[in-house]
Amino acid sequence: MQQAAGAPAAPGPPLWLLAELTYRCPLHCVFCFNPLEFAARQEEELTTEDWVRVLRQGRELGAVQLGLSGGEPLVRDDLEAIVAEAHRLGYYTNLLTSGVGLSAARAEALKAAGLDHVQLSFQDSTREMNDFLSHTKTFDLKSRVARLIKDQGWPMVMNVVIHRMNIDHIDRIIGMAAEMGAEYLELANTQYYSWAFLNREHLLPTREQLLRAEKITDAWRARMGERMRIFFVAPDYHEGKAKKCVNGWGSTLLSVAPDGTALPCHTAKMLPGLQFPNVRDNSLREIWFESEGFNRYRGTGWMKEPCSSCDMREVDLGGCRCQAYLLAQDPALADPVCIKSPHHHLVEEAVSQAEAAAPLARVTEHPLVFRDPANSRRLASAPR
Repeated sequence: MQQAAGAPAAPGPPLWLLAELTYRCPLHCVFCFNPLEFAARQEEELTTEDWVRVLRQGRELGAVQLGLSGGEPLVRDDLEAIVAEAHRLGYYTNLLTSGVGLSAARAEALKAAGLDHVQLSFQDSTREMNDFLSHTKTFDLKSRVARLIKDQGWPMVMNVVIHRMNIDHIDRIIGMAAEMGAEYLELANTQYYSWAFLNREHLLPTREQLLRAEKITDAWRARMGERMRIFFVAPDYHEGKAKKCVNGWGSTLLSVAPDGTALPCHTAKMLPGLQFPNVRDNSLREIWFESEGFNRYRGTGWMKEPCSSCDMREVDLGGCRCQAYLLAQDPALADPVCIKSPHHHLVEEAVSQAEAAAPLARVTEHPLVFRDPANSRRLASAPR
């Protein structure tokens, strides 16, 4: 049978399984990608046995890399057991952590369980801004954890989310990573979903700031060579180009939320009109190949104009569905960051506002909203 034009090809396996073990977290970051209503939902976390079943099904399906994320995965007492089972199954395991809860004893236990890799987040290179952005006093703790990671011989990725409040510190941030011996540094320009979207007017940098940051990053790359790989994740709002949603919706990533909801990206649960299955009720094979939620935006057949006739449609696959929904109120529209989108003016307006923004100390109309259970419950009860 000939495949219909634009219909998705049969997907390959989900090579990357993201296990969001919990939404509990001691940090309160203003750019967190966890759902705004994470606390009010009172979601029941999967048990150890549930996660073991998910891991086994994932390997049977072809997944080879496992991300252990949250929230803060270290708040789970069974993290070592989950890591041990993943190691036994043959996953390459990567712990994405704030470092809070990683003692020397726990680091040794995770190493013994077979953990392969640690990604440690910092908010800034200075104690004052790091602790302000996370609303915690954690900078010194993170510095100690960086040493623990090196002591265990783990490859260390240092991750720093970049935005207007720390982008001018990028020289010091890279210097800090080099001093701590990071093998990889990910300078991740903020993606404006969830809490970051709520706080966008405080976080969106100017073009001048971005250009200066890229120039400094390039100089450090030349200086460090292979000693530290530096990744500068391109920003969406300033490029005028859409990027594939996690390498293509339902193409390589399968994310499982703390309550067992299976998602093609970690923020997709916000999208209206989609039902995403739960791993308590469906196998990963059924979810990946058969569920409406994973199939809705595969391929190009779902596209509207201008995407449906664009010569880039197979390259960017229409961009981000969550961004289209947040900005244009329709997840099936062209990603508004694309210069061809009829809604691109919304992005241009946001960037123009950033260019003209008052100093941070004077921004009072919409104060920063920190990610914490109290704010989460308030947002969940607010009228839509």
